[in-house]
Amino acid sequence: MLQMTRTLPAPAEIGVDMIGVPKDADVELDIRLEAVMEGVLVTGTARAPLRGECARCLEPVASETEVGFQELFFYSADEAAEGDSILDGELLDLESTFRDAVVLTLPLSPVCSEDCTGLCVECGVRLADAEPDHKHEVIDARWAKLQGLIPEHNNDQES
Repeated sequence: MLQMTRTLPAPAEIGVDMIGVPKDADVELDIRLEAVMEGVLVTGTARAPLRGECARCLEPVASETEVGFQELFFYSADEAAEGDSILDGELLDLESTFRDAVVLTLPLSPVCSEDCTGLCVECGVRLADAEPDHKHEVIDARWAKLQGLIPEHNNDQES
């Protein structure tokens, strides 16, 4: 058994639409390599920064993730099934294992805070920055054409 700690740059495109690990960000790996009958069992944790945008208000979001992973790397392709990881001499590639572990833990709709109110659906202003009485007069589209028929000042009461 061998235990290692490494800091490596993150590969490109690890994430979902709204959040992910930035390319070349420092990924801290704590891994344990164990020799087993079929190959090398890799168990570990990875810590990486996350960058994205809030799904409600589109403000930048920054956080960190820590994921655990485990993968068996077979000594030869003869022992492995399709899709299994195989050692390349003394090298093993943890990128796909890391990618799968991180992507499965990412939120599909990240938020900057749990109480984020988002954007105004009428004008697009961030509601957290808007005045407390921010609102828009909404006219039912079915009656909108009739708005021009009513004069601004109704003189019916003067008669």
